[in-house]
Amino acid sequence: MSYTTEQLIQILDRELQATWRGERVLLSPAKRLNNSAVAKALDPGRLSKVFAYQDFRDQIHRYQHQHRVSGIIWRSCTFGGQAIYFPELHAQLVAVAGDREILMAAKESVLEFWYQATQGMSFWHAGDERQKTTLESIEQLSQQVEWAEVDAARTELYLRLCWGDPKECHYQWSQPVSGCERIIAAIAEPSSIKV
Repeated sequence: MSYTTEQLIQILDRELQATWRGERVLLSPAKRLNNSAVAKALDPGRLSKVFAYQDFRDQIHRYQHQHRVSGIIWRSCTFGGQAIYFPELHAQLVAVAGDREILMAAKESVLEFWYQATQGMSFWHAGDERQKTTLESIEQLSQQVEWAEVDAARTELYLRLCWGDPKECHYQWSQPVSGCERIIAAIAEPSSIKV
């Protein structure tokens, strides 16, 4: 019997704690860096911790693929008295076969929640230069992506319209193969929080 997603998350959490307590050691961490000047400038103890945890996490990712253990977790988002329970990829796990389809299957319910919860609000494209946008533009954009995610602050609701690799979509460097358009719904102007 293989480990469950929840068990792998607990294992990773325990390993991360042990690593930061100094209970895991990686010999010669500086040899992992391609730049000897940078390797000399960085603390070898901290480098050891980073690489030790990365190595362990890579083993967990291989285990996930070998045993087809999903990287999907279910989380809730509440805003304006409404709530939704939806899937997302755990930050320390990878997507395995079928995970992207789970995200895609929840797209319409996430969008429905977002549209209902943001009635009467203004919409903004998040990024270096925030630009006001329209509901029609967001609806068009949502037709071009594979899945949607939401997150809430006290007075703002954030929508992420994603495509490609769930592990890479939130990073700018992954575009255009993977990506994520970020939309902010706010009563007036969005806060200075970077989404």
